Amino acid sequence: MKKRIAILGSTGSIGTQTLEVIAQNPDHFEVEVLTANNNIDLLIQQAKTFQPNMVVVANHCRYQQLVEALKDEPIKIFAGKEALEQVVQLDTVDLVVTAMVGYSGLIPTLKAIEAGKHIALANKETLVVAGEIITREAVKNKVNIYPVDSEHSAIFQCLAGEHMNEIEKIYLTASGGPFRNLTEAQLEKVTRDDALKHPNWDMGAKITIDSASMMNKGFEVIEAKWLFDLQPHQIDVIVHPQSIIHSIVQFRDGSMKAQMGLPDMKLPIQYALNFPLRLPSDFKRFNFLDYPKLTFEQPNTKKFRNLALAFEALKMGGNLPCILNAANEVVVQAFLKEKIRFVDMPGLIEESMQKVTNIKNPVLDDYIQTDKETRLLTTSLIKQRSKIKT
Repeated sequence: MKKRIAILGSTGSIGTQTLEVIAQNPDHFEVEVLTANNNIDLLIQQAKTFQPNMVVVANHCRYQQLVEALKDEPIKIFAGKEALEQVVQLDTVDLVVTAMVGYSGLIPTLKAIEAGKHIALANKETLVVAGEIITREAVKNKVNIYPVDSEHSAIFQCLAGEHMNEIEKIYLTASGGPFRNLTEAQLEKVTRDDALKHPNWDMGAKITIDSASMMNKGFEVIEAKWLFDLQPHQIDVIVHPQSIIHSIVQFRDGSMKAQMGLPDMKLPIQYALNFPLRLPSDFKRFNFLDYPKLTFEQPNTKKFRNLALAFEALKMGGNLPCILNAANEVVVQAFLKEKIRFVDMPGLIEESMQKVTNIKNPVLDDYIQTDKETRLLTTSLIKQRSKIKT
């Protein structure tokens, strides 16, 4: 039988590539649910092409436009965050792809897990914010979480068949982003357009900025802790500019396994959708002769302070990773709107981490309140900085 897929965030980078994988494998997958926030034109196009059972637009203001566009289609249409949380619980859904960006993916993912739905996880912020709750509920409801991030998919693939063997350490590789070779003085002059040009990967604006600041890698460090049940000292980051080795597992006997391939998100997406079986694909193949040199460097956490902040949040635990994420979402949006500089972001995040109330053993309501409190504080800090400059 075909696996019925719900895609949360179908109009984003991961969502659109997931639909490409499904289109290439029509005998294995079918689309049951599509959701989006604001990109109504693309959602309409996707709905007409893939004919899901349901579509949901989170923004109520877009509902009538969606209804009118799909009035001749046999598709149920809903709007609002509550609808997002409900559709992932449908009996007709076999797998939920969480491709939403940011904190907004937390509650729908949790609802899907509580309903016993397996998760293909692309929304790393879900584990950054509330990793303990998510992993606990996944175990309780016998839900598998299949990582979609290329780095975590690489670790996941390296661990296949190794369940009896203890992990000594993992290495998450990072491209280093577009500013790897810039000096601190040059970083002062970085523009929004500069930061949106990633050298290897095609991603949405928010994730691209996170990659440039290395916050994306920091989030992946925290995500890895929960996905693979690791301690902070077992996780390392290494800069690998070619993005061919996607990550590495080191076992207790000293041997290492790496997963390699060209930078293409469709491969980890397809692996997550059809695990444990690998489907044939026409993805471009890696040729060693095209890459005679694979290089590695230590990340510069002085120049890219966000990575150090993420490790600090991981070690401190509690609601600090939630604070880290909320502050980062606010400063990234401010940078994209050119209200602050690229180099301003780490300082604002760090100040928020210091000022928001720290909770050692948070429950879900604590995370929700922490997110709200942090966003208000970080927004206030940005406004104060703007007044000082003017």
